[in-house]
Amino acid sequence: MSYTAKIGPSILNSDLACLGAECSRMLDCGADYLHLDVMDGHFVPNITFGPPVVECLRTQLGPQPFFDMHMMVSRPEQWVRPMAAAGASQYTFHLEATSNPGPLIKDIRESGMKVGLGIKPGTTVEELAPWAAQIDMALVMTVEPGFGGQKFMEDMMPKVNWLRTQFPSLDIEVDGGVGPDSIHKCAEAGANMIVSGSAIMKSADPRSVISLLRAACAEAIQKRSLDR
Repeated sequence: MSYTAKIGPSILNSDLACLGAECSRMLDCGADYLHLDVMDGHFVPNITFGPPVVECLRTQLGPQPFFDMHMMVSRPEQWVRPMAAAGASQYTFHLEATSNPGPLIKDIRESGMKVGLGIKPGTTVEELAPWAAQIDMALVMTVEPGFGGQKFMEDMMPKVNWLRTQFPSLDIEVDGGVGPDSIHKCAEAGANMIVSGSAIMKSADPRSVISLLRAACAEAIQKRSLDR
């Protein structure tokens, strides 16, 4: 098994007036990567930011931090090159947003980014399966995408479990309502990339929340490898 536990704070839950400083603070607190939510007001009923903000963050934070772009946009094809140019590390698009994932996956890879593929709660995991061998990460949404602060949907865990069973070395990310109360369910199901918004960003001690989430994942990964 080649996957490891990685914790990515969702920076949309931070104080957006000082985004660069908030990102630095998260990295200093032990974040493995930064999860950046891009919303276009079409695919989801909310608008966030685009490539110029990503470019500013990359300039300020340097080449090291891993930027996982969660592209909640209705035409993911059109933002691949601008995001690559801005300094994105991984381009995670939604299966529901395109009728032709194949060329899009190829385009993302050729732009020098890793490929993530996400599904909303209403989409079956079997619809993602044909593409699993071509991507770096599968994202299982544990809330309806578009707004922070929603309640974690435990009934998404069978999707995570199915993916982990079918694709043992795939990075599997969960996003939505994930924090200390729900991490064990995510970790036991087989998620190894954990997006957490308010639970980390609004905490008085983000470092301890990040290490708690990572420890729960690492423990589940170790148990899984012993059980095999």
